[in-house]
Formats: sequence, C-alpha cells, structure tokens
Amino acid sequence: MSLFGSLYVGVSGLQMGQNALNTTAHNMSNMDTIGYTRQQVQQGTRIYNTISTSASAVSYQQIGLGVNYSQVKQVRDYFLDKTYRRESGRSAFYDVSLSAVEEIEDLFQELQGEAFAESIENLWASVQELAKDPGNSVNQGVFVQRCNEFLTRGQAVYAGLSEYQDNLNFKISQQVKTINAYGERIAELNKEILKIESGKVEKANDLRDERNQLIDELSAMANIDCRTDFDGNILIKIEGKDFVKSDSANQIELLQDETTGFYTPYWKQLAKKVTVGGKETVDIKGAQLFNLEQEISTATNTDIGALKSMLLARGDRRATHEDLKDPKVYDREISQSIVMNIQAEFDQLIHDVTTGINDVLKKAAEAETAINPDSTYMRDADGNIYTVFNTKTDSTDPDDFTVNNLIINGVIKQSPSLLSFKKDDKVVDQATADALKDLFTEETHTLNPNVKTTTNFINYYNNLISQVANTGDVLYGISENQQITVDNTAAAREQVLGVSSDEELSNMIMFQNAYNAASRYINVISELMEHIINTLGS
Repeated sequence: MSLFGSLYVGVSGLQMGQNALNTTAHNMSNMDTIGYTRQQVQQGTRIYNTISTSASAVSYQQIGLGVNYSQVKQVRDYFLDKTYRRESGRSAFYDVSLSAVEEIEDLFQELQGEAFAESIENLWASVQELAKDPGNSVNQGVFVQRCNEFLTRGQAVYAGLSEYQDNLNFKISQQVKTINAYGERIAELNKEILKIESGKVEKANDLRDERNQLIDELSAMANIDCRTDFDGNILIKIEGKDFVKSDSANQIELLQDETTGFYTPYWKQLAKKVTVGGKETVDIKGAQLFNLEQEISTATNTDIGALKSMLLARGDRRATHEDLKDPKVYDREISQSIVMNIQAEFDQLIHDVTTGINDVLKKAAEAETAINPDSTYMRDADGNIYTVFNTKTDSTDPDDFTVNNLIINGVIKQSPSLLSFKKDDKVVDQATADALKDLFTEETHTLNPNVKTTTNFINYYNNLISQVANTGDVLYGISENQQITVDNTAAAREQVLGVSSDEELSNMIMFQNAYNAASRYINVISELMEHIINTLGS
C-alpha cells in the first residue's frame, strides 16, 4: 500500500475513535434519563484491496483500508422486556383494586366525623330502650329519630360508593384517551424510525427509546402483546385484538349508558351501527375491549392492566339487594366488582332493617284488627297501617325498598307518639316491642349467596366491614409481592439496558487511546512522506 493509501487507515481510526467517544458521551449525559437505553458501538472492517490472486499462495494477498463504524445498537433483552411489561400490568391491576378497597374503608369508617357503625348501634340502643318501656313517648321519639339517622347516614354511604363509581368512570374515559394517544404516537414512531433506518446504516435510537417507553407505560394499562415485523415496526395487540399496526392504530371508543352514564370501551372497527326506535346507535356485542365475565386469575393472565381493574371495580350499574337473590347473577356480574359487591350487601342491610321494622308494625296492626275489625291501633284515620319507612315512589313492593328509594314517613317523623304501642284497650303492646328487639337479634341473614354463615343485624355490618378489611389485607399482600417482582425485574433489566458510569468511563479511556493511536499513526506516515519528499527533492 502506498503511503498516501496508508493515510486512509489512520483517518478511519480517527473517525472511529471520535464517533465512539461521541456515543460514550451520549450515554453518560443520558444516564438519568427515563426510558433511555444504553447504546453500544459496533465496529467492522472496511473493504480490502486485493494485490495478488496467485493460485500457488495459501490465500489472496490483500491490504485492508482500516476500521469501519458499522452502527450504534441498543442493548436490550427481549425476554426481560416482556416479563417486565407483563408484571407491571399485573401490579397496576392489583394497585387499582387495593385503592378501591381503601376508598371503601375510608368511606365506612369516617362519615363527616362519625362512623356509620354508630347509627346501627344507636338504633339498636333505641330498640332496647323501647322494649323496656314501649308506652313511653320519649322512647318512641328516640326510636323514630334513630331510624331517620340510620337511613340518612346509610344513604350518605351509598351516595359515596356511587360517587366513587363515577370517579372511576371518569378515570376510565381518561385512560382510554391516553391509550389511543399512545397507540397513535407509536404508529407515528414506526413510520419515522423506518424512514430513518431505511438506509440500513443509521439507527434511530432516540426514537426507539421513546417508543419503548410508551410501550412500557401502555403495558401498565392493559394486557398487551408486542412483536416486530420484517421492517422493524412494532405491532401491538390488546387482549388479543389488533391495536397498533405498522403505520396506524385502531381506535378504542366509549359507549355511554343512558341510565348510569358508565362507559364501556369497545373496538370501533368491530362494532356495528344499528337503528333502534329511529335513533342510530352502535351494537358492541363482540366488540368489547374486555370480557369482564372471565374469572380473574394469574394463571390465565386475566389480572393484567389498570383499565380492566377499574372497569371491574366500578361495575356496570348501581347494585342493590336484588342482585343478591340469584347466585348465578351474583357470581357472574357482582362478585368480582369490589364496589358493586359492597353496594349490594350494604343495600341488603338497609332493605332488611327497614322492611323488617315495617313488617313488625304491620303484623301488630293486623293482629289487633283480627280481634277487633274496627281497631285503629297502628293505623291512621283512613285505616292505613303506619310505617316508619316509605318509598319515594309510594310503592309498597318490598323489592322497591332500596336505599336510594327510601324516605322516613313524614307523619311519624313529626308525631312519633302515633306509634303509641298501646292497644285499643290501653294495654301496652310489649309483644310488638319485643318483636322489634328480636328482629335485631335473629341470626337469619347472610352477606351474599356465597356466604353460608348466618348473622343478625347487629353483627351484619361488622361482618361486612371485616369482609372489606380481609379483602384489603389479601390485596395488600398481593400488591406488595407484585411490586417486589416488578422491582426485581426492573433491576435485572436495568443491568442490561442501563448506563454504568464505570463502564462508560472505561470505554471512554479505551476509545481515547484508540484515537490517540490513530493520530500517532498518521503522524508517522506524515513524517515518512515528508522525509521521502525532502530526500527526493534534494
């Protein structure tokens, strides 16, 4: 090789050293950047000049033209990425569930400074005092007052549960918007990266970092599956359905229920437009984003993603005691929703207490009428039986006695003494007062169809709170363990893609020495050339 040709070898070394130093500096400056992936220089050889192809030689005689700066690649581990994203989604799922339980616990334990348990205790105390002296007008007034307090606080608790459902509903709509935005941006990045890397030389590593960070965040929201096509595009599926394609993303739409206002996310491309009653709407059967009737299980990976957890926690309606009657309906639609389950069990308590008190008074009036058809005991001037609780719709159907549809009888509230507990013969009706007392102590109630242990009104609420606490304790344990798994996986992944200052400083010294060596090589060639020229010139 000529001396002039040898300069190319030195120049290639300088270029390689400079580019490698730039890459190392880029790594160092982004050491604390979230989502940054360590970049690694790949070196190669330039083409060889063949000076002899003699058949007698062992190999061709060739002269190399130096080192080649092949590419700067990202250092990532596919399996660690996949594991991290799956476990991150599972962690987000249980974090949302735990937050829902904690919200419910706060709601029950503290209601404007007074726990709801006090209203039950106060009502039970008033029943006991009434049983001691049923004819006492003070005891009658306190009893009605405590009934009003019980209903008022019960409605406040149920309203709090409903408000939390609405908050979850808003978060669901916001998260769907975020998922759509991420999908569109990932599709855009696919196109930008393909455009830059189409020359097969330059790598759009910073854009790849942005894309990977979006995928990481997306994995916490839903159960995703990623793969890379031949052109390097990231293709993403959510719950097995196509979301991000090579250069576009399918949209997730929200269908709002006219009664509850609750949103149901569905795939726009899978839904059908239909006309019902002259009004155009959409049929989302088969287009729902999630199948919420699936059993939640880690083994089947159905416990992944914050969005699914929010939908399950919120439920699809305001649950009442009616939802506890059919075990199949309960298991399919209620049991997996934390909020709906508590709503139904709580409404059952209110329903059973209010209808139970009314039934005791009704039986007392009917028993006296059976003896004396003209009896006015526990009846108004029109012969109607007095009730402590009525419905807002004036319905007498016990099924309509739900917490949101109940009111205190205004007449009894104003004049509690109308519940005189004195029969037509002026004898105090001790039996009815005792029946009210027995109503609270009879162990004939269960929280839900899956609970076989019976309890009374006094302990029903305590059992409900214990159930919430136990659920919260279990979820807390799962959430804590899951976070440990995520942290360990993240640490293992960081060992691969994270920037190590010690390693980069070592690389910087190595590339600096390589740069200096190339520089000295060029200086030697330059001196040789100068010597030859001067010698020949003289």
